[in-house]
Amino acid sequence: MNEIITARGSLLIAGVTIDGATVDIAVDEKGTIAAIGKDAKKTIDADIVIDGSDRIAVPGLVNTHTHAAMSLLRGYADDMILQDWLSQKIWPLEAHLTGDDVYAGTRFACLEMIKSGTVAFNDMYFFMDRAAAAVDDMGMRATLAYGFIDLGMEEKREAEIKATETLVAHVRSLDNPRIRVAVGPHSVYTVSPEGLRWCAEYAAEQEIGIHVHLSETEKEVVDCVARFGKRPAYLLDDCGCLTPRTVAAHCCWLDEAECRLLAERGVTASHNPASNMKLAVNRAMPYHWLKAAGANVSLGTDGCSSNNNLDLMEEMKFAALLQKFAWNSPTLLPAGEAIEMATAAGARALGTGPGTLTVGAPADIVLLDARAVCNTPLFHADSNAVYACNGGAVMTVLCQGRVLMHEREVPGEEEIVREAAAAARSLVDRAQDSS
Repeated sequence: MNEIITARGSLLIAGVTIDGATVDIAVDEKGTIAAIGKDAKKTIDADIVIDGSDRIAVPGLVNTHTHAAMSLLRGYADDMILQDWLSQKIWPLEAHLTGDDVYAGTRFACLEMIKSGTVAFNDMYFFMDRAAAAVDDMGMRATLAYGFIDLGMEEKREAEIKATETLVAHVRSLDNPRIRVAVGPHSVYTVSPEGLRWCAEYAAEQEIGIHVHLSETEKEVVDCVARFGKRPAYLLDDCGCLTPRTVAAHCCWLDEAECRLLAERGVTASHNPASNMKLAVNRAMPYHWLKAAGANVSLGTDGCSSNNNLDLMEEMKFAALLQKFAWNSPTLLPAGEAIEMATAAGARALGTGPGTLTVGAPADIVLLDARAVCNTPLFHADSNAVYACNGGAVMTVLCQGRVLMHEREVPGEEEIVREAAAAARSLVDRAQDSS
């Protein structure tokens, strides 16, 4: 096993490139960046030294919308209409999920995220106590929400309330600063206004986040207006769900007024370009309106069965290209802003720190290979990171100063992959046996 991964204590990244300059990064024993610069090595007596030559340091990436355990469903059903995909393939399979499946799938997702430079993610799914165990094992940060779906039924709503309260109590009992909890009302079309109001009130009372799908499809908007006389963002607002602690995923079909509303409420909009293109939702998130209104816009991959990977480096390129193409503007969402979405904006959304390489910030640091084909020539590091590279350029990953991957080595990788493959096969077999 790589000694740097197993070691604990203060750390020095020596001779690494940041914004074109060669510097050292000193990290104290608490996992905080203590100094950056030529003389950073003098500020600590480092227990661990990482050679940063031929490496570019960037902040750790933050994935603000995932269903991590759906990594087990990668490639199971593709090229289908969204509603058919859900009703005929995904939901019948998910009915057979167990806690062990979610543990194996989430651990596998964490591995994939670490390998591609992600240190924190915002997750909504089921058996989330087991997801928490996987996150803890892998050393990442996560905000976990139970997917609350009541379908307008009071009895189901009571069960969802109980499940949400149980998860919140469980995550609190872990007392792990890397693992947070949120309320997860799925959407306006699967949760009643009563359920949405309960989620909003409970989140406020517990001072936790809200994770919701918003205006992913035109049908969602049309149905909401027909049923409630208002668009989805206004319905969520009436129910108290739009807050500075809210992350709203997709946001493809927002109108200009809704973009201003999200900005006014301090909501983060999570852009999921690969999933939105693959499921053909027929409209790109109106990033230019959200940006003009001053909203926080972050980046997410969605689940592995509608993407089909968790590579946020790749997602930055999709985001930049989709915005330019959809809104006919080659200057929209330039590389630097795409990186900001994947780092600082995501960190703000989840409250994990500034998401920047600055003194006093958590040492959530990714080292990219400056010698990789995708980084050659190195005219503009941001441009290469967004338009040329993918997660394969990630060499080393630190979360709160702990080395999760070094020189592409992650502890236990083979076993994690083997267990995930076995869990996926067993899940499909159980579903087929019951049909």
